[in-house]
This record gives sequence, C-alpha cells and structure tokens, in this order.
Amino acid sequence: MKLFVDGRKSVFETLSKNISNSDKSIWFHAASLGEFEQGLPVMEKIKAHFPNHKLVVTFFSPSGYEVRKNNTIADITIYLPLDTKQNANQFLDSVHPELVFFIKYEFWPNYLNELKNRKINTYLISGIFRENQAFFKWYGGFYRKALNSFDYFFVQNESSKKLVQQLGFQNVSISGDTRFDRVVSILERDNHLDFIEKFKNNTLTIVIGSSWPKDEELLVNFINQSTENIKFIIAPHNIKSEQIQGLQKSLSKKCILFSDIASGRHLSINEHDVFIIDTIGILTKIYSYADIAYVGGGFGNPGVHNLLEPATFGVPIIIGPNYSHFAEAIALVNMEGCISIANQNQMSDAFKNLINNEAIRHEKGHICSTFVQMNKGATDKIVSHILNENLK
Repeated sequence: MKLFVDGRKSVFETLSKNISNSDKSIWFHAASLGEFEQGLPVMEKIKAHFPNHKLVVTFFSPSGYEVRKNNTIADITIYLPLDTKQNANQFLDSVHPELVFFIKYEFWPNYLNELKNRKINTYLISGIFRENQAFFKWYGGFYRKALNSFDYFFVQNESSKKLVQQLGFQNVSISGDTRFDRVVSILERDNHLDFIEKFKNNTLTIVIGSSWPKDEELLVNFINQSTENIKFIIAPHNIKSEQIQGLQKSLSKKCILFSDIASGRHLSINEHDVFIIDTIGILTKIYSYADIAYVGGGFGNPGVHNLLEPATFGVPIIIGPNYSHFAEAIALVNMEGCISIANQNQMSDAFKNLINNEAIRHEKGHICSTFVQMNKGATDKIVSHILNENLK
C-alpha cells in the first residue's frame, strides 16, 4: 500500500520533466506485470512504426511497476494516477497521446470518458470479457458507457466477442492472445545461464516456477523423499528472506541459493541437489533448462501462474487444481501436455511417470510447444489494423 500511494506522488512532476508540448506520444496502460508482458509485443511493433513518438507505460499495481520500472521499451514508465476526473484531465493534458492502448481488462471510466471527449484513438488489446463483470449487470450502466470510448476491441476468444456484441458493439474481432507472440520471441533470444548449466550438469532437472507455500508443502515432501538422480530448481513467487530461509531449512537435500552464487560464496554449484532462485527476472531463461516444469499458484486463488513460458520450450508441465480462469491451462490440460494434480499422491505419481518415461516427457513437451506455435499471430493482427486506421 505504501508503494501504491508513494509511487503516485511524483507522477505529474515526472511527466512535466519528460514530455514537452511539442512531443508526440503513445500511451499503454497495464494493470500489473502479466498485462505488461501481454502488451510488450504490441509495444515493440508500435514503437518500430512510430519511432518519433514517446512511449508512455503506466501501471496500476506496484507488483508490476516495481519489476518493470526500468524496462527498455518505454520512454517513461510511471504509476497511473487514481481514476478521478481531475487526474484524468491533468494526465491527458501532460501526455497528450495520439494513440492509447488498454491491456486485457483495465477499465477506468473517468480516463476513458475523457479520451472519448478528446477524440483520442483508444484500443483494448487481448481483451477478456466474462458474464460476471459489471458491464453485464443491471447496475453496470456507468461502466457500459465507458466502453463507448474504445475505437476497437481486440479480444482473445469467441465468448468475449459475443459478450461485447450483446452490448451493441460491432467494432470487435478475435485477435487471440499476444502472450503467445511474446513467448515465441523468447526462443530467438540468448537464454544461456552459465551457473544453471553448471548446476544441471547434464542431469534430469525439474524447474519449479512461481511456487507458493501451499505448492511448496507438497513439493518439499516429494523432493526430500526422492531417490532418483534429479536436480531441482525452485523459483518462489515470494523471495522475502524469511520465506526463503524457511524453504531452505525444510529441505533435507544439499541446497544452494542464487544469492550464494552472486556473492561468490559457493563455487561447487554442481555438487548440490536443489537450487533456490532468490532473485527475480531470470525464471524464463531457467525454463529453457527444464526437463519437467511445475508451475505454482494452482492451490490458491485466482490460480496457476504463467504456463506459456515453459510450454514454449517444449517442457511437460504439472500444476495444481485451480486453473479454470486460464484458457491456456484448460487447453493444455485437455490436450494432455499439462497434468493437474490435487494432492501429494497425485503429485508423486505425475512426477515419477515423467521422470521414468522419456517418451512421455517428449510427447507432452511437444504438445506444449506445438500449442504455443499454433496460437501465435495476435500481434500482427492488432498492429496491421492500427496502422491501417492511423496511417491512411
């Protein structure tokens, strides 16, 4: 909450220092980290087509801003001031964007209404609509009105398109999910991590990404009881020191921390069985070394974290039971590239089956990578429409 409040205090000062009246700008708004990653492929292509415009990226959540405040794509990265008429007017006076993009499902009525009043082209990208949202309730008139501000809705699926059309909007099309384009592009980058390669040491490796305590209760039991020659890499969702220390103490196998390596305290990294990643920003690259991935969050709400990063590397995935809000998780479970487990026995069976059967590992991994490749292309659909509309 302190970050949420304090981070907004200097927004207008930052804008006044970095944007002049003569500057041209384009504004992207993301709720948090996931939405930023979702919008990133569009940001990159839009910036390439509009190199003389300043790119302004705003976040609502500290968990997004704090991780990506030093990104290299935006000229200015700030918190979005709270949604009041005064803030909306002052913000738009300062930024005076020519194009505006809201990502997935961020709807701020005062900002949207002011964008409409100023006739600024505004788009929703990778949108998701569900029947339980306020737009579709009897009391949702204020929010429905705000949707009039969008020049076009690029949505992820057929159900979202139908819901938007039920409200009377025909300026909508299914573009798909831009996250597929982002994870496909990861394959073209250098994902080499020397210290991970040394730790793995040509041994079958299970990568546990974005784990929560409820995941870790089961995972620790499995790791401690494991007798096979396996390496484990754990990248917890929360890397506070007390939680990392508690996790390390619960493990009976030889364990090392990333902070140990970074400080030069351990050089014999390959002699350890478990590697805890107590830093952020490298999990994506670590997935490239996985033979099996466990993606955390599935024992809590709203549910499982990002499956697409391990999937793009062709890694079979295990998750917890709560994944019904995530279309890619539903699809991969149905296609059997991903295994959902609900208890200790199911987790042990799933891991052992993948560990002991190389053919099954490869088959499920191939399903995952093929799924990602089949769903790429949303960015090109969105950007081609934008360019046709704005470069006439």
